[in-house]
Amino acid sequence: MANIERINELLLEELAQAVNREVMLENGLITITSVHCSSDFQQAKIGFSVLPDNLAGTALRRLSAATSQLVAVLKQRTRLRKIPHLIWEFDATEKEAAKIERLIAGIED
Repeated sequence: MANIERINELLLEELAQAVNREVMLENGLITITSVHCSSDFQQAKIGFSVLPDNLAGTALRRLSAATSQLVAVLKQRTRLRKIPHLIWEFDATEKEAAKIERLIAGIED
């Protein structure tokens, strides 16, 4: 398990940098929040968040379109023999946290 965790961390770090450089989202910010490789390293689910969150669909399209470019960057910057298939998933944690904070603020008033 430790090996998968190290690869998850490596991919998270490298993808965060690569997405910042390679994927442009006008008036928005994409953040890589998690990486979860399958036990056979065939695929990796990549969690991302977007500010503002109404650009999530656009961000997903841009990330999907840039996947081959991002894989090329990962091949250059890591020693991994094989890069897993990247599966992009919107991480709504920030959106849900903001919603809960608004609800709590409404209760306190």
